[in-house]
Amino acid sequence: MTKDVIALTPTMPDVWALMASLYAGGSDLDLSAAADGAVVQLHGPGGRPLVSVESPLLVRVPGEAERLLGQSAEAPYWWTEARASTAVPEAEKLAGVVCGRLNALLGGTTWPAGAASTEAVDVSAVPSAGAGQPAVDVVTENAAVVLIDRPVVALTSWLAEIMRTAVASRRSLQIVTPPGVRLSAPARTTLARVPNRWVVRDPECGYYDGLSGAVLRWQDGAFSPALSEDGTARVAAAFTRRAEEAPGRRLIVAIRTVHRPDERLLLGGALETAWETLTGSAPGGWGTAEPVNLPWSPRQLTDLARERMPESSQLIVVGRPERRAIATLRVTRTTKGVEEDMVLTVGFAEGEGLPLDRVRALAEELVTRHSLRTMLTSVQAAPADLATAPRLEGPPLPAAFTLGPDDVHAIGPDHARRTPLDQPPTALGPTTRPALHYPLGDGEDPASWERLQQLTNHLRSPTVSG
Repeated sequence: MTKDVIALTPTMPDVWALMASLYAGGSDLDLSAAADGAVVQLHGPGGRPLVSVESPLLVRVPGEAERLLGQSAEAPYWWTEARASTAVPEAEKLAGVVCGRLNALLGGTTWPAGAASTEAVDVSAVPSAGAGQPAVDVVTENAAVVLIDRPVVALTSWLAEIMRTAVASRRSLQIVTPPGVRLSAPARTTLARVPNRWVVRDPECGYYDGLSGAVLRWQDGAFSPALSEDGTARVAAAFTRRAEEAPGRRLIVAIRTVHRPDERLLLGGALETAWETLTGSAPGGWGTAEPVNLPWSPRQLTDLARERMPESSQLIVVGRPERRAIATLRVTRTTKGVEEDMVLTVGFAEGEGLPLDRVRALAEELVTRHSLRTMLTSVQAAPADLATAPRLEGPPLPAAFTLGPDDVHAIGPDHARRTPLDQPPTALGPTTRPALHYPLGDGEDPASWERLQQLTNHLRSPTVSG
């Protein structure tokens, strides 16, 4: 198992500060670089890995420490993460000393509170166990297993790298956590992809899947459902237990746009428009991993996506602390053009009204200015902090669907208008080539799923007369 300790400092840890901290265990420790120099590893006698220290990250986005650690930090600050192998008791102390010495030299705070120390650690008696990677706890033929114990499992750069390595080696990524841990929205999206898995320790059943609730067992080098004699999976009681989090609602908007390739193309405009319409302010920051560290900039976002093409770009966007919102954005170059697929989620506390009355105006703005192809708006009853707990959540309920002008034209405008729904669609944009906006419900009616199914079946069969 690994133990994370994080130093949040107002000043960048320079080479001398890092070296003074890294040698907290004495001069007998060996240093090595990994991940193209982005990670420094401390090794004990015999090459046993003790601590990995990532390159300091400058976070200029307010609210990220509070969102991911539950600890305040005034932006900008430097985020330096140390991960210790708990297979060696001295390693955890060493990680605390690494961060504690950085704080002593540069100021700032350490997470978790109380982990920092400046006393030297004697690791000379650590037994040899060969080289390895402290970030991955167990590697088998079928899985790469990482044990994490922090308030929120985030899609950090090191976790994303482990996921890429697991995919390349055809292994599943399995994250094991205590029951009180939650997932950030990007981490949830990653672990929801087959064959990845979120494994939650439970005193009653041992382990269960934090997203499906299935009781798990360690079998053939991986966690998998413990099937009964009839072949069905048993659901853990903890998964269906009533949630302790404060009630709330989430407005979820899934948007797809397609642009003509052009040197003047600026990406992120559709997401920025949706953000401003639904929250009253622009996005707070963006990045390729968590913590999100860059202030919002469509120009910088576009430059990065252009540099990476023809490879796609997976990006994370967060809101300002006063209105919790987060989005994932995927930019892809295809034969149709430059595609943006984004999912924006905005959290609302109990009693707050949702801006559903702004959705149609948003759809029209996206049609006329941002090359909208589709937009699905849904509402989910779930905590407003946007993190996922290992408990049963109700599905998002569709509220509206918008079909862009190109797809309306391809299907046939008359057929697209004459749907089996009680409420007719509203035409948006130019009358000669309109988009269509379909109301589906108020975000609270379970029957809206049936309406959406009826609508999609109708749109997929344009040869059937309406």
